[in-house]
Amino acid sequence: MDNHGLKFLRRFVLSRIRSVIVVAVCLYGGGQTHAAGSAKSSPDAGLKPILQYISSAWDTLTRSMTDCQSIVDPKIKASPVLYLPANFEAPAAVEKLSTDCNVRIEHLPIEIHHLGEIDTSKIQPHGLLYLEHKYVVPGGRFNEMYGWDSYFIIRGLLREGRIELARGMVDNFFFEIEHYGAMLNANRTYYLTRSQPPFLSSMLVDVYDAIEKGGHSDTAWLAKAYADLEKDYAMWTREPHLAGQTGLSRYYDFGQGPPAEAVQDESGFYRKVATYFLLHPSEADDYVVESNPRKTQPTAGASYWLEVCDVSHTMAQPECEKKREFKLSSDYYTGDRSMRESGFDVSFRFGPFGSATHHYAPDCLNSLLYKTEKDMEQISKWLGHGPDAERWAKRAEERKRLITRYLWNGERGFFTDLNFQTRQKSSYEYATMFYPLWAGLATPEQAKAVVGHLKGFEQPGGLPMSTEDSGAQWDLPYGWGNVEMLAVDGLRRYGYNADADRVSYEFLSMVAENFRRDGNIREKYNVVTRSSEARVELGYQMNVVGFGWTNAAFIELLHGLPKEMVERLEREQNQPLSTASQ
Repeated sequence: MDNHGLKFLRRFVLSRIRSVIVVAVCLYGGGQTHAAGSAKSSPDAGLKPILQYISSAWDTLTRSMTDCQSIVDPKIKASPVLYLPANFEAPAAVEKLSTDCNVRIEHLPIEIHHLGEIDTSKIQPHGLLYLEHKYVVPGGRFNEMYGWDSYFIIRGLLREGRIELARGMVDNFFFEIEHYGAMLNANRTYYLTRSQPPFLSSMLVDVYDAIEKGGHSDTAWLAKAYADLEKDYAMWTREPHLAGQTGLSRYYDFGQGPPAEAVQDESGFYRKVATYFLLHPSEADDYVVESNPRKTQPTAGASYWLEVCDVSHTMAQPECEKKREFKLSSDYYTGDRSMRESGFDVSFRFGPFGSATHHYAPDCLNSLLYKTEKDMEQISKWLGHGPDAERWAKRAEERKRLITRYLWNGERGFFTDLNFQTRQKSSYEYATMFYPLWAGLATPEQAKAVVGHLKGFEQPGGLPMSTEDSGAQWDLPYGWGNVEMLAVDGLRRYGYNADADRVSYEFLSMVAENFRRDGNIREKYNVVTRSSEARVELGYQMNVVGFGWTNAAFIELLHGLPKEMVERLEREQNQPLSTASQ
């Protein structure tokens, strides 16, 4: 990565957005912030205010098809519409919603069996996709049920005994698979082209474990789950989700051109992308295409002008070259959309702005698919299907072998991503190197080598996503509760409890300190400065309040700490904030 070029880009971008005030938008936050602020006034409150905030958040973040608030979409400026599957009879609750909330009720034009079957640009206006059960949203601009967010949210719900709500969310994903073709990025019509990292089997196994511990067993539900999970798994193991001839899988969005939510909600993002590629032609990889009738390379999205002028230091009019029009290529937008399926939007991990995401076999996705195969082996055993269990075990072992062959960098000692077009392993150090530890596929020797990279990653507030400061929110200096959870789980799985305790404490104390300051829990944190102030240059420029997976991370990481460290954290919360931090 050209650090000089990145610094130039940041200065260029910041000079144009200096007047923008970054604000966190929260649909529900006013009352909750007030309650948290009141609770923290007690000098001996310790962790009670933040735990009360999290406990009440599960209800304030819950949505259903009987709630007017569920239909609102902060990302799209359009009158609310609720879409039902084709040939699906509208339940009475939906009819009531239409009356009470002045919401249009429509049916999708066709039955959907798989992603990419419907052209989402022809669904106008975009709207919410119907789900049968209540669900918990992340918060703020994310006012729908998300794919990978829900895994972490469900862990938080189970930790607090909210089993029925957690089970309902799992059932909603099965409804998506049966009626919308896959576990979706989220239940909006513009997400009918892509999924998200496949955590669904992990959700199912965790919920089923909780049900069994409660003294119940539901093999009929488990059998239904098995069929839906197998269908969703199959999407990742056939074209176009195959990573070339490697036998591994990749992220891939079936849509074309810029995604609707990004165009309307991420102001100027693609203009910044075009600017970067113009200033860094060696990294552009034909993503910038000049408008020319003789050009055959497909393009998409908005047009941009390039005009080169002399710099004038007087009142004289500067002389300029003729304006030239250009667009970003269709292949760039395929990479951009696929990056969004990965959940890591935006990072420079798969090339600048994630532009080459669809050219990579990623360590995260393939670790998740290994975990899915192991989960399916376990579900088969629960159902008494021995031959199926053996088949899934063999698939898992084969994927483990391929991950070691293609995604293990023995010289550097970490798991990485493979550009399957160039056959080059990425040198980008990314926090997903801990996924194979979480999934249990790493050997003890590999785990030890990965843990050796903690020193290079670790910051005062925990683990950032990468060691590269690209200006994007899924790179340095930002840390995210969901990945902190996975990394800590992986460390504990291989016996590195002291490291897990230390990283957990760093993250927990940072979140709690910022909560004491403003009474909120955020989507992401600057783990270098231990601050919730996120000045993201690339992507959406807010730090959302809520926040589903950070809430879950807090109570899960806290639960894993030894008693003396919890008590230390309690004492820390009773200390007054320093003047500098207020």
